[in-house]
Amino acid sequence: MPDYKPAPEQPVRRPARVPWFAAGLGIPLVSVALLGGPPAPESATAGQAAQAAALAGEVSATAAPATVAADPAAAAAGAVAVLPAVEPPPPPGETVRLTVRRGDSLDRLFARHDISRADLARIMQLDLAREHLRLIRPGDTISVRHEMGHVLSLDREISLTEALHVERVEDEGYRAELKARELERRPVVASGTIDSSLFEAAAAAGVSDRLIMNLAGIFAWDIDFVLDIRRGDSFRVLYEELWRDGERLGEGRILAAEFINQGESFKAFYYEDPTGRADYYDPDGRSLRKAFVRAPLSFSRISSNFNPRRRHPKLNTIRAHRGVDYAAPTGTPVKAAGDGKVIFRGRKGGYGNTVILQHGGNITTLYAHLSRFGKPRTGSRVRQGQVIGYVGATGLATGPHLHYEYRVNGVHQNPRTVKLPDAEPLDPAWLPAFREVSAALSRELDAHRPLLASQAPLPSS
Repeated sequence: MPDYKPAPEQPVRRPARVPWFAAGLGIPLVSVALLGGPPAPESATAGQAAQAAALAGEVSATAAPATVAADPAAAAAGAVAVLPAVEPPPPPGETVRLTVRRGDSLDRLFARHDISRADLARIMQLDLAREHLRLIRPGDTISVRHEMGHVLSLDREISLTEALHVERVEDEGYRAELKARELERRPVVASGTIDSSLFEAAAAAGVSDRLIMNLAGIFAWDIDFVLDIRRGDSFRVLYEELWRDGERLGEGRILAAEFINQGESFKAFYYEDPTGRADYYDPDGRSLRKAFVRAPLSFSRISSNFNPRRRHPKLNTIRAHRGVDYAAPTGTPVKAAGDGKVIFRGRKGGYGNTVILQHGGNITTLYAHLSRFGKPRTGSRVRQGQVIGYVGATGLATGPHLHYEYRVNGVHQNPRTVKLPDAEPLDPAWLPAFREVSAALSRELDAHRPLLASQAPLPSS
């Protein structure tokens, strides 16, 4: 008897129909019933198949079911044909890990593993599933638990702490939810002393560039990491390492830090108040997030400092330099030093392309020699850290750099040394709890304080 092949979307055993023939004797027709497998799952309708095409990327035609033909040899012998033994199905709930390849769509990914695309269409009708499955990239993985190709559950990691979980529900089809993923957070302390650069000191301490940039971001309101860093400056940082199932996944948040800059100590402690607002505070409970940052762009080198008696490099005349120049590659993003309003955006003589922001307290900041402007236009409100332009060499500039000015009531101030307005302090009602948290973090940090040469134990004689 020839083999039969079920349709790709119905890989289940069907009840077998046994053919028989009477050899010309006119015997009345009788039927022989054999036990079959479980009923086939509900197949996709035409509308679901079309939706699968729209949501998953392509439609695959479903082959027509094959029929079981009579066995001539058995007919000649007048016997009932018996189906050959079938391999037992795999245990229910097999889990496969689907890895996205270049050029894959969800439809192609499911087809490659013989998993129902009709089920995929039903899953993609769920808003939460569609949001987190629509965009896939090479290397992404999706875990699918299935029975004979029909999806029982699906899981996809969204972040280190969250995952999408889709599960089959008999009466509802499928249900999707975001599940928290438990992490082990191990506190780690690292410290370093700057010799040539902050990044090299960080690498020597075993911390990543990302972590050291976060450290610089915490102290950005007090320290200009472009101009103020000196050899001999040092740092200590208490941060979280993230682990799961014995595997190190990366670095978490900074819990506490100290940066000693030119002999002055700056400390920061992470604290989340009872309302859920989290920030970094100094030991007295004052937020480090001030109204202005010291530098309006990330790490670079200085080419000219604040100098009211500077000789202009192009005009060869004594001309006051009432700002700070940051040399940086053309196209480096320039960010607003504080919240404010754009009061000028355009060409301004020797300044070239210029943006001027108006802040509270009669403070204005100016950003000059830009190669091009950011999205904010004249009259727009901007937030601290928002990109307002890009480094260039327009106007009387000898090379690509940012010229930055800080003015109070129209009078130029040195952006590096001017006293910046403080941010709001912590609510007094929460100070006792903050002091308890910061004291514990400080003890952890101090336990790893590097010894000074004068404190080091003398060698034994």
